[in-house]
Amino acid sequence: MPTKLLRHLTAWCIALTVLQGQAIQVRPASTLTYPVSIVDGNSPSVWVDGLIHVYTSTGDHQMAMTGTDLFNLRESQSPVITPKDHYPIWIESVWRDPDGAIYGWYHHEPGGVCPNGKLTAPQIGAVVSDDGGSTFRDLGIVLSTGDRLNCGASNGFFAGGHGDFSVILDRDQHYFYFLFDNYSGPLQHQGVSIARMRFEERLSPVGAVNKYYAGTWDQPGIGGLVTPVFQADASWESSNTDALWGPSVHWNTHLKSYVAVLNRSCCKSGWPQEGIYISISGDLSDPQSWSPPIKLMDDSAIGFAPGYYPQVVGIEAGGTDTLAGATARLFIKGISKWEIVFLTAEEAPPPVIPPEGPLE
Repeated sequence: MPTKLLRHLTAWCIALTVLQGQAIQVRPASTLTYPVSIVDGNSPSVWVDGLIHVYTSTGDHQMAMTGTDLFNLRESQSPVITPKDHYPIWIESVWRDPDGAIYGWYHHEPGGVCPNGKLTAPQIGAVVSDDGGSTFRDLGIVLSTGDRLNCGASNGFFAGGHGDFSVILDRDQHYFYFLFDNYSGPLQHQGVSIARMRFEERLSPVGAVNKYYAGTWDQPGIGGLVTPVFQADASWESSNTDALWGPSVHWNTHLKSYVAVLNRSCCKSGWPQEGIYISISGDLSDPQSWSPPIKLMDDSAIGFAPGYYPQVVGIEAGGTDTLAGATARLFIKGISKWEIVFLTAEEAPPPVIPPEGPLE
């Protein structure tokens, strides 16, 4: 379907996106708001002893929410991370091991990266909890850029680095996959990139993560180069950045595919939000299998600005930010005013003939 026609149909039907023959519909629902003061990143979730635990962060402060389900969350005791060598920390993904340990991965913004002190260059690290998420032990940095930093970058925040990511375990439990942003280096290196770590290495992750580059998984997580899955259209170093960022990935049991929702910054400095996009893949081991991202929502349709950090969260038994079914909740910056419905090619509605008139 031509992109221009698809944009027109999406607006005319209010919230219908067609993607590889499948359909994704966003529809209004009762408002859910995470019971914390601020949401500043992906908010991962995990089930422990019949309760869902949701984490979010401000960098200096980690926050937790607990409840019998997504609709009955209360703020709970903040987790403690030790040592504090990599503060500020934003926990952006978690996963619970069958033995009860909770593994987590964080975005870290080091200081002192640039002489003027205005820009940083994020890194990605790992933590583990043996007490149900009350405390976490820092396992160290597992992903950092191998590209040159640019302290004259004009995006307003980063001189480069890796960050704003999510982690998901493949269905065969062979690898944890990291979808993250590379803000560094030449344009062909910038954008949403991918790395992976063997399942068996989860407790000793430093040096165990490999990046995808030029068709192979041979680049080291510390340093090393990347080939983006979704390359930036205009550099993060420029004043007219145009790039997708901040992926949140889940396995959709209904589509039997991985689904990523992403932000798009365009097309000036200061990190403006243009909209939210969606892509699907049937095979994490093949970075080329991700479908071309299609716009899910305009930022102006969200109702508050900026509409960062979209996440799909499952509402069925065991649902989290990495596992969802046919109907789930769409959260944006910790607020959900929408259900998101996933329809297979067989379930998708037939093409709609739009009203007559120019496609604008």
